Order: sequence, then structure tokens, then C-alpha cells
Amino acid sequence: MLADATQLQQILMNLVTNASDAIGTRDGVIWIRSGLVRVDRKTVRDFSPATDIPDGEYVFIEVSDNGCGMAPEVREKIFDPFFSTKFTGRGLGLAAVLGIVRSHRGAITVQSEVGRGSTFRLLLPASEGSVDKVSRPSGANKAWKGKGTILLAEDEAAVRITTADLLKAGGFSVDMAENGRSAIDKFRASPSRYQAVLLDLTMPNGDGEEAFLEIRKIQPAALVLIMSGFSPQHVLDRFSGKGLSGFIQKPFQGKDLMEVLRRIIEVSPGGAP
Repeated sequence: MLADATQLQQILMNLVTNASDAIGTRDGVIWIRSGLVRVDRKTVRDFSPATDIPDGEYVFIEVSDNGCGMAPEVREKIFDPFFSTKFTGRGLGLAAVLGIVRSHRGAITVQSEVGRGSTFRLLLPASEGSVDKVSRPSGANKAWKGKGTILLAEDEAAVRITTADLLKAGGFSVDMAENGRSAIDKFRASPSRYQAVLLDLTMPNGDGEEAFLEIRKIQPAALVLIMSGFSPQHVLDRFSGKGLSGFIQKPFQGKDLMEVLRRIIEVSPGGAP
């Protein structure tokens, strides 16, 4: 199987977070399995959501939980962009997962019943023969590296940790906040500490827009980057004329995040040469 490791990590984080939400505050179990399975046309006809992948061997990654499960009418909509049983703005997750899986010529299936939990299974085409070690592209060691500390605000723990890891791999130190109010408090305590601020748009207890406005009141020159599953036009219209430094659409890869940060930092007064 040849796949983008960062995107697979994002998928697993997303599915595990959803499984945890389905279990809620009670005791529960999340199972993660992987293996190899043969897929034929008869099997594909039973897939939900519907897909059209060729016969063959597929690597499967399966995430199951014994949480609340889903009714059929909910299960049919979970891969629609922005559909969510949670608060507005978090519903892009499974639509993005489906898009990533299909870009790898694979499929995803879901089985769920109310009160009996859910099982999500990713199917990715198995590679033929041995896979050579991927060599690092020449010049990769010349990639731009950040420095200093980024303040990161994201309410979903899995996304917060994954994004922090991407930032650390890019050379930054990271201070994390789980909502907008916490980010405001951290920034107010030490405005000069942060090279830039990265805010999720939709969070409880102070969303990204509220945090952005408060942070810019504290430090008008603060570099603030918004991340969201919403379209770029939606976000840029919302922040038009407010001095937003940049925007990145979820889901993203580490190289894309670093490129956006490089652009906003290098063009700022006192930024990197």
C-alpha cells in the first residue's frame, strides 16, 4: 500500500475522535484493526456509501466503537459536506476523509445501529511486490524552517495534537489552547512570546473570530492565521477588512501549513529574510 502518511494519520485521528464522541462520558471501547482482504464485485455492491473500485486485494484499517450508533437517516448523510450532529462548522470531517480515501483509489464503508456502535473500514489498494524505501528528495534539507513559538487554538484534541506535531516538525515550539478564550488569555499573558497565532474558526467558548479580534486589540501587529473546513471564500468574506494574516483550509498537509506560515512571517515587519 502506498499512501500519504500525514493524511492517514489525519483520517485515523478523525475516526477515533468520532468514536470517542459516540461513547461520550460512559465507559466504552474503541477497536482499531488492520489486515488484508479480497474485494470482488459482489462485495462492492453492498458498500455504503456506494463506490466503484476494481476487484483485488486491499489493505483495510478498521475503527469500531460500542457507542451510541447511528440511525439509518443519519448514517446516509454523514459523508455530506458540513452535515453534522455537532455544532456548526465541524461537519467537514467525514467528507474530507472520503475525499482522501478516494484520492488513494480506495473506499470507506460504515456499519452502524442505534445502541450498538459503529464500524468504519478504510480499504486501500495493496501494492504489488516489494516497496523500495522512498528516498528523500534532493534539496529537502533546504526546506524553510520556522523558529519561535506558535499559539495554536483547536478544540478537537486529536486535530490539536496532530497540528502541533506538524508545527514542531517545521521548527516551531507550540503552546496549545482548547478554545478561543484560553487562547486570548495565553496571548494576553505574553504577547511578545508568539511568532504567530493559529486559530480554528469554530470552537466553543470563544470561536476563532472572537479570539482574532481580541488578540488584535492586545497586539495590533499580531500575525493570525485561521484554519477551517469552510471554503476560503466564506472565511475571507467573513474577515474582509479586518486584517487577517492568512487562511488555510482543512484538511491540510504539513508542507502546506509551513508554506502559509512562511509567507505571512516573511512579509511581516521584522520577519525572516
